[in-house]
Amino acid sequence: MSDARDDFAIEVLDVVDRIPSGRVMTFGDIAEHLQRGGPRGVGGVMARYGPSVTWWRVVRATGTLPAHLMVEAQTQWHSEGTPLRRGIVDVGRARWWPDETAGGSA
Repeated sequence: MSDARDDFAIEVLDVVDRIPSGRVMTFGDIAEHLQRGGPRGVGGVMARYGPSVTWWRVVRATGTLPAHLMVEAQTQWHSEGTPLRRGIVDVGRARWWPDETAGGSA
């Protein structure tokens, strides 16, 4: 029998795997797209499983990540050409959405 937490984690990681290079989604964007879990739930999945995916493509609504991840994330953002402003992601320009009918741009 599948655990609902495991199903949620699989869904979150699937969305993260689909975020194109140089683009981002916020924790809240992913929760909204999945219509469950909330930003904190997505954050919990990323804290647990993030190292196995392109974690730097999932950011806070402010375009930041926790301080201990920022240096490595900035390296990744620069190498991918992610739109930045003052060293943080310009979420307005970098945001990606899995399907156009739900909002954002694909």
